[in-house]
Amino acid sequence: MARVFNFSAGPAALPEEVLQQAAAEMLDWHGCGQSVMEMSHRGKEFMAIAAAAEADLRELMAIPANYKVLFLQGGASLQFEMIPQNLLRGKGTADYVHTGEWAKKAIKAAKAFGKVNVVATAEDKAFTYAPAQATWKLDPNAAYVHYTGNETIGGVEFNWIPETGDVPLVCDMSSNILSRPVDVSKFGLIYAGAQKNIGPAGLTIVIVRDDLIGQGQPAPTTMMDYKTHADADSMYNTPPTYGIYIAGLVFQRLKRMGGLAAAEAANVAKANLLYDYLDSTDFYKNPVAKGDRSRMNVPFTLKDAALDEEFLKGAKAAGMVQLKGHRSVGGMRASIYNAMPIEGVQALVAYMKAFAAAKG
Repeated sequence: MARVFNFSAGPAALPEEVLQQAAAEMLDWHGCGQSVMEMSHRGKEFMAIAAAAEADLRELMAIPANYKVLFLQGGASLQFEMIPQNLLRGKGTADYVHTGEWAKKAIKAAKAFGKVNVVATAEDKAFTYAPAQATWKLDPNAAYVHYTGNETIGGVEFNWIPETGDVPLVCDMSSNILSRPVDVSKFGLIYAGAQKNIGPAGLTIVIVRDDLIGQGQPAPTTMMDYKTHADADSMYNTPPTYGIYIAGLVFQRLKRMGGLAAAEAANVAKANLLYDYLDSTDFYKNPVAKGDRSRMNVPFTLKDAALDEEFLKGAKAAGMVQLKGHRSVGGMRASIYNAMPIEGVQALVAYMKAFAAAKG
């Protein structure tokens, strides 16, 4: 069976060449006679894999030396709790920007550990835009400022980095990490679940500035403390070894492509192709403010919602899957992460045009 174009929001498509390499190495990694999944995480083979993955990620993102890279588990949802426990540092108050479902979950989790100031919200327009920083009511004494770089469900992305002065900036980059160059030095902490642009579900990456490690007041429990994992080079307990291995292959592929500048150019081309078509027709509609549209997740509705199921059925027959929108938004959603080739977006637009011509 031919591979489909997978528009899933996550777990998402992986680069085919990465899957092919992993398949070739499944039973015997580099002549060691075993699979990566079978290796001791403290053996020299896996330690080399993990070290190379970290080094390649540092190179791709130009991560400064005073930042730790942690390979953790638990997804972004666990980070919603780890961040306030580690970063409140006795201050008791943190600033959060509310841009949709994932920001909402982060806010709810943080309230269990301290006071949350919602400094800006897009709720007035059903979370279809990113609030301009001029509208934010920041607290200069806040422990940190948290925002969600890309709302996977609503398709809203920050195409700029907030300025927060001396207050550490924290960003959930789960759905747009590695999709464009970013100045890591502007952040106190970046975190991302792997299952969109990095690798399989189960791995979470945290990039945290040294001075924010080991400052939790009261001290978090052992597994919730960044210091535990930083001191042990992410090996305090058994890490998600196969996820780290696949992530490393993805990093190597990105380097061969030309790095994050090349990834951004490809992502801009894909997004423009889809948005330009959406803007040219009244059969489909994207609700997001143009300046805040996500390059990664493109939600859209049909003129007649009664046609949704027929649209999805036809797309599947044409080799395109996972286009159904999130239940909280409805309609359709095309997730076009790094691994989605432009041919997939071309096929989607061609199908959308044909469907509109037949049903419009």
